[in-house]
Amino acid sequence: MTGTPVRGRVAVLGGTGSVGRQVCAAFAEQGHEVVAVARRPAPHVAPYRFVPLDLAAADGAALAAVLAREGVGTVVNAVTGWGATDEEMHLLNVRPVEHVVGALRRLPGRPRLVHIGTLHEYGPVPEGSPIHEKLPPAPESRYARVKLAASRTVLDATGPDGIDGVVVRLANTLGPHPAAETFLGSLARRLRGTDPSDGIELTISDARRDYVDVRDAAEAIVRAAVLPEVPPLLNIGSGTAVSVRSLVRELLRAAGLPADTVRETGGAVHSHGGDWTRADIALAGSALDWRPRFTVGESMAALWDSLGT
Repeated sequence: MTGTPVRGRVAVLGGTGSVGRQVCAAFAEQGHEVVAVARRPAPHVAPYRFVPLDLAAADGAALAAVLAREGVGTVVNAVTGWGATDEEMHLLNVRPVEHVVGALRRLPGRPRLVHIGTLHEYGPVPEGSPIHEKLPPAPESRYARVKLAASRTVLDATGPDGIDGVVVRLANTLGPHPAAETFLGSLARRLRGTDPSDGIELTISDARRDYVDVRDAAEAIVRAAVLPEVPPLLNIGSGTAVSVRSLVRELLRAAGLPADTVRETGGAVHSHGGDWTRADIALAGSALDWRPRFTVGESMAALWDSLGT
């Protein structure tokens, strides 16, 4: 990979999360100094400098002082929070981005900001439709709406007279160390403690969605941070739509469990972004010279193995 070397350290905001930890590792593997920023430390950020900070509470001036003190030249925002109300979701997802943008306006040298959004910001699309960057967003779920507001905060601030910002909208992720609240992360943890003879009952969606390995996503984020000329908005995914049922089968295979360990039950399944997603990754491929490397089987094997570490 070629590009302009990152100036100073790389601050990964939300560095303890399932995506943030992979972003930290990807930058470190490329030889960059990493500063992991989160409210609380975690064992997996021990190799990096850690700064405890509540990004919803620290305003732009306070955050700018921290970034300047740490010698940060590049920022990746991997912060995502869950709340029960619109106000809580805004506080946990949009407010930190407002503070990051305010901080970067105060820093010299126009540090690059890579903000991690979600493909669900586009909202539901007709089955078979690829999701490209020019598609007008029309999110329906609370989660997707608040993530769109965060991304628009970055995009609206980006420009020759503003900040140097890039938004990457990720498809669903899979691979090592999944978040416990995700479908696959939750299912894998349930399977860890399940006797195959007992099995578990599960409602499985009919959906077909784009899933990208979190390590592939982290590589794309690094490239978006270090290359000198990058479009302000990029979709990152596998470029394929896979059925949720096939993912369950792959997980059981990775776990070495019989296919009938999971018994499907009927019922509705809530989704943040509809029953079909498939990212159009042509722009990411040309702009970043990037393409996903891991197969679903490899991702599931890494997911399962990671639960024992």
